[in-house]
Amino acid sequence: MVTYPAEWNEKTFIEFMKIKRGASPRPIESYLTSSTDGVNWIKIGDAPRYGKYIISTAERITPKGALHSVRVYPGDFILSNSMSFGRPYILNIDGCIHDGWLRLYDFQSEATDEFLYYLLSSSYVQRQYESFAAGSGVQNLNKEVVKKVNVVLPSIPEQEEIARTLSLFDTYIDDLAELIEKKKGIRDGALENLISGRTRLDGYDYEWQEGKIGDILKILHGKNQRAVESFNGKYPILGTGGIIGKATEFLCDWECVLIGRKGTIDNPMYMNTPFWTIDTLYYSKPADNQCVKYQYYLFCTIDWYDYTESSGRPSLAKKVIEAIPIKIPRYEEQVKIAAVLTAMDEEIRDLETERDKIIQIKEGAMDDLLTGRIRLTK
Repeated sequence: MVTYPAEWNEKTFIEFMKIKRGASPRPIESYLTSSTDGVNWIKIGDAPRYGKYIISTAERITPKGALHSVRVYPGDFILSNSMSFGRPYILNIDGCIHDGWLRLYDFQSEATDEFLYYLLSSSYVQRQYESFAAGSGVQNLNKEVVKKVNVVLPSIPEQEEIARTLSLFDTYIDDLAELIEKKKGIRDGALENLISGRTRLDGYDYEWQEGKIGDILKILHGKNQRAVESFNGKYPILGTGGIIGKATEFLCDWECVLIGRKGTIDNPMYMNTPFWTIDTLYYSKPADNQCVKYQYYLFCTIDWYDYTESSGRPSLAKKVIEAIPIKIPRYEEQVKIAAVLTAMDEEIRDLETERDKIIQIKEGAMDDLLTGRIRLTK
């Protein structure tokens, strides 16, 4: 049980803020507009993945539509009313919200917006949402659930110090996220240019050979896993979503590329350890003197939906894959191209690991600072 500092004040949300559910004019399509006098129509897609502020919207509604919705203003909070209890966002714009959002406002006499953001994001508050929702039989984050949440508030000056400290983590996380996206853009450009031959590495200027995918690898079917699936298996069983079980035997023990046969067909996987794969996946058998990692990157550049056989659930035939025309560099150049792209991917993974580590450290700091276990001094 947490023991809060004696001078902190215990309150329920409804005691120091107002809470209102959004509303939507219907049918919403009739009220969408591109006019400059339109009102920002705030949707979950407008919320940043890591940031705390909503600064723009993709759509607007007419002033008439706004009369049938709920207006929100800069400094307000909105919470997603969803099965997963969406995280909070601070508005830097005005606009309207539909009934998938809750508006939290008029809290400034007891809490700063930055401090409240971290409080709303805390595991302590999230657990209360889940508990109250389960106890009331509802499956979403409605007004009745939110208003019962109980918190303990420090003084405004201490709130400002806590928020300032936690914001340092957020700034670093946001900077990392921005750098990751920049690196991904550079990697994607290099991928297209190197695999197509538009950009050549130093020392290579010969003409690439005309050919088809079947010249550099053979496509093989996965198999039913039931005969080999076991809790005690040591080999991963792969499906289109990744590892789905363990097998007592392996189907493939060579370096290869996998691609979906049905459904998810646009997410190639690279494997260099023994595995079993089910029949919704193909796996490759490389020809002699071909770099499999290069083949993986080649697969990443192909628009597989151009080669599907059905207008319903997408599916690929192995003969179609093997017949796709390509240009083939020599083995030595394949290896060097793959090495360049692998180094880029590893740099991105290292940055993502660093970002995830800082997120975990921040969560620990939130627990300590928001409960008063650690106090800050100016």
